[in-house]
Amino acid sequence: MDKVQAVIKNILIDLDGTLTDPKVGITTSARYGLAKIGHPISDETNIDWIIGPPLKASLAKILNVDVHNVLADQALLGYRERFAVTGLFENKVYPAVADTLATLQQQGFHLYVATAKPTVYARQILEHFDLAKYFTVIYGSELNGERTNKGDLIEYILQQEHLDAKECVMVGDREYDILGARRNAVASIAVSYGYGSAEEIQTAAPALVIDRFNDLISSIEQLQQQKVS
Repeated sequence: MDKVQAVIKNILIDLDGTLTDPKVGITTSARYGLAKIGHPISDETNIDWIIGPPLKASLAKILNVDVHNVLADQALLGYRERFAVTGLFENKVYPAVADTLATLQQQGFHLYVATAKPTVYARQILEHFDLAKYFTVIYGSELNGERTNKGDLIEYILQQEHLDAKECVMVGDREYDILGARRNAVASIAVSYGYGSAEEIQTAAPALVIDRFNDLISSIEQLQQQKVS
């Protein structure tokens, strides 16, 4: 389990599967991109697992090609063609997210979005749902694939914001969030309602697991009280 060694001041929060449920927009746009390059997949095929990890790698896996293969690039371009216009907003905010973010902000925490989704899309989504105002900065990946790795992204945020890892916590729904945080000596809290399975989360071993986003408030308090063993 992760251990907290100092007072938490900064909260890094994942987007997809943590703040919002992006299933319809992501999966429909992925099917569109794959069909456009001649690789349609049936509606019965479950591709929910693509939500969270770097998308190009997931598309390459579906195509059974190397991530650097041109087909993966073409599928990603097709995905973005639809996602940038329509898929962005085929999305819904999880219960109590806005109220919880407002409370944490009022309590003096600095909130940062840390998502593998390109920053340009993350910002549009958060502005659309009126959530951007709660965050100090929205951090995501670049369209060229840079910082799609969550560990790289968290490292970048710590450097850019001059944050002490011991004063931070990462909140997310997938093992990538938890493992990326650990790589940077940042404690983590997993949400159980997103797209990471119970087994995935248990194996990744975050400091705490919460079932509702508003449980984050009491969980932060609990982490503050933890003593280093």
